[in-house]
Amino acid sequence: MQYNNQNTKKKRIDKQFSVAPMLDWTDQHCRYFYGLLTSKAWLYTEMVTTGAILHGDKQRFLTENKAENPIAYQLGGSNPIDLARCAQMIEDAGYNEVNLNIGCPSDRVQSGRFGACLMAEPDLVADCVQAMQRLVSIPVTVKSRIGIDDKDSYQELTNFISTIATAGCNTFIIHARKAWLKGLSPKQNREIPPLQYDVVYKIKNDFPELNIILNGGVTSLDSSKVILKNVDGVMMGREVYHNPYILAEVDTQLFAGSKLIKTRQQVVLELIPYIQQYILGGGRLHSITRHILGLFHGVSGARKWRRILSEKAPKSGADESIVLEALNSIGL
Repeated sequence: MQYNNQNTKKKRIDKQFSVAPMLDWTDQHCRYFYGLLTSKAWLYTEMVTTGAILHGDKQRFLTENKAENPIAYQLGGSNPIDLARCAQMIEDAGYNEVNLNIGCPSDRVQSGRFGACLMAEPDLVADCVQAMQRLVSIPVTVKSRIGIDDKDSYQELTNFISTIATAGCNTFIIHARKAWLKGLSPKQNREIPPLQYDVVYKIKNDFPELNIILNGGVTSLDSSKVILKNVDGVMMGREVYHNPYILAEVDTQLFAGSKLIKTRQQVVLELIPYIQQYILGGGRLHSITRHILGLFHGVSGARKWRRILSEKAPKSGADESIVLEALNSIGL
């Protein structure tokens, strides 16, 4: 595959495992919680549009990350100038990467001319990447699908990749499904189009200088190890949210020489000071506990844990004592 890779070598990212950006889920509290389970995995923010950052509550959308993990900020937009301005603010806020969303298929995203529909406009995406690259020193990466609608040939995908790589992007996170922009909901677009890992593997083979990360349908660390034999990294999404303790083994299984695995109880107790600080600042307990409901997935007593948190955490005045009550109910 012929393309000018002169600009792609200086910003290579080494990340074997990452947690996907998930709208309404991977907020600052969720990321802090994940950071207690793994110190090696890359974490991603929810997608935030350029308009929200430029014209909204900057303090809310550019909250400093409190986890020790490297973290990528996912942006949605298609105006190179606006994206570059936001990328500069993201770098100034201490994030480690700017990721451009070229994968979301929702109608709302399409109406704003960003997300998966931009796979049909590789030259515009390249302009966006180049504009951001000029203003920041952190890596600018792209998350896409393998195709959209009837624009799903391998040649179209390689044209998309090579065009953007020439603009200076060397890391592509590829959801191994195409997206149907009409007729399927975002949820259906995560389930109905078939997974095609072989397409992502072929991209890595044809673009060996690029960092290729596979996303889509990954549900275990064992399957992650198989995938990592073919690409540079793997990204896991909803499985992590519903069964977050899977992250506790990431450091030991995927990163050599990492620390011992924490128990679930240790993770809860380490979360308590963060909860206390957040509540003292006027926050509500439920904003944090909604992300930890699945921590005891598969463990005896998990139902009691979820019930106590679900029923009591949303109430006014709820504090860390509710979390400790839920922990004690399991009888560890």
